[in-house]
Amino acid sequence: MRSAPGVQGDSKRMSSPLNPDIAFRAKALREELHRHNCRYYVLDDPEISDAEYDRLMQELVALEADYPELRRPDSPTQRIGAPPLETFETVERSVPMLSLDNAFSRNDVMKFHKRVHKEVMKFFGTDEKILYTAEPKMDGVAVELVYENGALTVASTRGDGYRGEVITANIRTIRSIPLILETIVEVASPSYLEVRGEVFMEIEKFKRLNAKRLQEGQPAFANPRNAAAGSLRQLDSRITAKRPLDIFVYGIGRMTGVSSESHGETLKQLQAWGLKINPHIRSQVSIEEVLTFHEKLEEMRHDLSYEIDGMVVKVDRTAFQQRLGSKARSPRWAVAWKFAATQETTILEDIEVQVGRTGTLTPVAHLKPISVGGVTVTRATLHNEDEIKRKDIRIGDTVLVQRAGDVIPDVVMVVASKRTGRERPFEMPRVCPVCREPVVRLEDESAIRCVNASCPAQVKAAIVHFASKGALDIDGLGEKLVAQLVDKGFIRSYADIFSLNKECLMGLERMGEKSADNLIRAIEKSKTIPLNRFIYALGIRHVGEAIASLLASHFGGIHAFLTSDETALSTIEGVGPVIAESIRAFLDNERNREAIQRMIEGGLNLITLGDVGGREGIFTGKTFVITGNLERMTRGEAKAIIEREGGKVGSAVTRGTDFLVAGNAPGSKLMRAREMGIRIIGEAEFYQMLDGR
Repeated sequence: MRSAPGVQGDSKRMSSPLNPDIAFRAKALREELHRHNCRYYVLDDPEISDAEYDRLMQELVALEADYPELRRPDSPTQRIGAPPLETFETVERSVPMLSLDNAFSRNDVMKFHKRVHKEVMKFFGTDEKILYTAEPKMDGVAVELVYENGALTVASTRGDGYRGEVITANIRTIRSIPLILETIVEVASPSYLEVRGEVFMEIEKFKRLNAKRLQEGQPAFANPRNAAAGSLRQLDSRITAKRPLDIFVYGIGRMTGVSSESHGETLKQLQAWGLKINPHIRSQVSIEEVLTFHEKLEEMRHDLSYEIDGMVVKVDRTAFQQRLGSKARSPRWAVAWKFAATQETTILEDIEVQVGRTGTLTPVAHLKPISVGGVTVTRATLHNEDEIKRKDIRIGDTVLVQRAGDVIPDVVMVVASKRTGRERPFEMPRVCPVCREPVVRLEDESAIRCVNASCPAQVKAAIVHFASKGALDIDGLGEKLVAQLVDKGFIRSYADIFSLNKECLMGLERMGEKSADNLIRAIEKSKTIPLNRFIYALGIRHVGEAIASLLASHFGGIHAFLTSDETALSTIEGVGPVIAESIRAFLDNERNREAIQRMIEGGLNLITLGDVGGREGIFTGKTFVITGNLERMTRGEAKAIIEREGGKVGSAVTRGTDFLVAGNAPGSKLMRAREMGIRIIGEAEFYQMLDGR
């Protein structure tokens, strides 16, 4: 959720006359931020990213700090959000729902910590260690729920912080929100409670909602947060009831009849009363643990089922919070440590069509360089011709770009309000841009394909895929080197990779003796590989990593897979007739079979997992934890093997852990396992255990 930086209280007045240009810039910033606030909070139709909004706000904050005479009561820095929608009743809030100051680095957080420590020392005269609560910062919609004598009576949006829109009927449709608080003997219930939380929509449910809307001819939501906001602002609560909304509560406004000494204790009370708390919250942690947890949270953010955009750091002790107090628009005892932005707006300068390993023509946007998620982005996928038409994407458009994890960035939407009239429509080519052969589009597909199997672009893409991380993982064999090898005629298929030698590599551009030796070693290392990764590496249409794992598990060995018929393939759960037909067509191709045979004769060593169905596995009843990098398979593949053999894989070392599998560069789990006396095994010992089954 968007939050803006607070005004700094120790600003330095300028003695020189105010520059008219500076006053004009401040006025322009105020007007622009007011407009964006309206589009964001009132219309649910933002035209800039959160990161761009934050930069504009930071600039205005800095100007008002340096020139206090510019600070006006109606400045966006002096208020929270925007006025509530006129179509809803409004409610006055007894305790304002304040925004949070932003932190963007470890240095910012340490400055916050030093200010907190200084104030606590000043008022309490103690050198007591300051402890914090660290919470994932949900990217959703802030709401307040009021419970009177244990019953939900009023629910409202944050609005401008002081007044909110009454959405009680809509909130009641969210199943994770209790209508009556749980009564716990050990934890007294409050007679009056204002609880704050964040309503959100899980990513997969959001995707399904958008797919349904598109099918019904309705516009798609830009992101899960917008979908949640639009769902809560429905006048008909029956529509809201059909939306997959959820909530995590994170704090209180006013509470009577019960008190707590810390924020962590308050969260436990809320949970005891039946309110949903984020399971990843860490309470009573030191500032050092806060810094460590932020790193971990940023690593795991893309594995979560919902979106987060940072971490909220709160002073844990209630007495310290009360003493620290609040500024006009933000508390002094909390800060939002934001991640690098995953959405940004930029200019789509051109569209290039690329040819993939299956012949699919994919339009790719060339963008004016922009930093998204800490990475400079210059290209983004446009998927296919239908997608371009649906989103009405034109060359020269201002677009919203999104990056999630390591996935290629995606153009989410066009900012139509920024069009100048100079934008140009785009048409897909009717011949392959590489081999110039005619392209086709099948009736049941959205993709346009080049059907020339000898197309150089397809050959190169197939080899790059074969050597990629999820496949054979040949370090050093990337797109540029593959292009050279194909163009010079050294390789014509991925089977030729195993025949490469140092002499031919040394003749390539930027390939010295050491680089050639390293690549030869990487190729030799790649010859020992799990069967599922080899099947995936072949690049069979419709066969991704998940289907490859199913096939490897079912057939157990390469020979059984190669000789399987279409009927046997189609009966495998998760495969079906379409994928079975694609597999059989690939394996019936003489060139493909010849390439596989050459690789086997060239020393390919496949680790076969076997089909363990119908018998107890060797790891039944055992719990494993994996740390570090494994050489012969990914951690995900090791996890799949353990589970297939009846074992369990935990995420943390506990008393219930039986084995810690330690790969290269193991983390803190290794030290914890040693301290707890857990048996530690290396990758080689893990394979020995498998061989002994």
